[in-house]
Amino acid sequence: KVVKAINRVLLRRVVCLADPDAVIWGFGVLGFPNCGGAIDGTHIPICAPEHQASQYVNRKGYFSVLLQAVCDHRGQFTDINVVWFGKAHDARVFRNSSVCQRLHARVGDMDMPICLVGDAAYPLQPWHMKPYTGHLNPSPQAFNARLTRARIIIEGAFG
Repeated sequence: KVVKAINRVLLRRVVCLADPDAVIWGFGVLGFPNCGGAIDGTHIPICAPEHQASQYVNRKGYFSVLLQAVCDHRGQFTDINVVWFGKAHDARVFRNSSVCQRLHARVGDMDMPICLVGDAAYPLQPWHMKPYTGHLNPSPQAFNARLTRARIIIEGAFG
């Protein structure tokens, strides 16, 4: 209940979107053009809840809630979602988030939609870029280096 109250009341006043053009420009300077943010999740440790405790045990074995966030090129949060139990996978949280719904709705007939960058836990979509995996030749390696430069900002934002 507390997490939902924070989401509903406090975050609407504290977290606000930056100028989209400035964010896109900032990620372009980092070598990743047309990027609107970096996304990732982090676990917030909690005491064992009385009900459905097993749902809150994350892959590392402790009780948590999963915080999903998007940040701009400066590491400032532009979207935060803290309503999922620790057992949830990043991709599931993303798929059910308002950010995903907004991005999916905006793709339409755009030639090159604004994208988010994230790690391999997230699905590849026209509006979400993730690193190539496996044995790579120089072109995908260069792409991964640029994506990592943009994506690492969210990890720094978490601290």
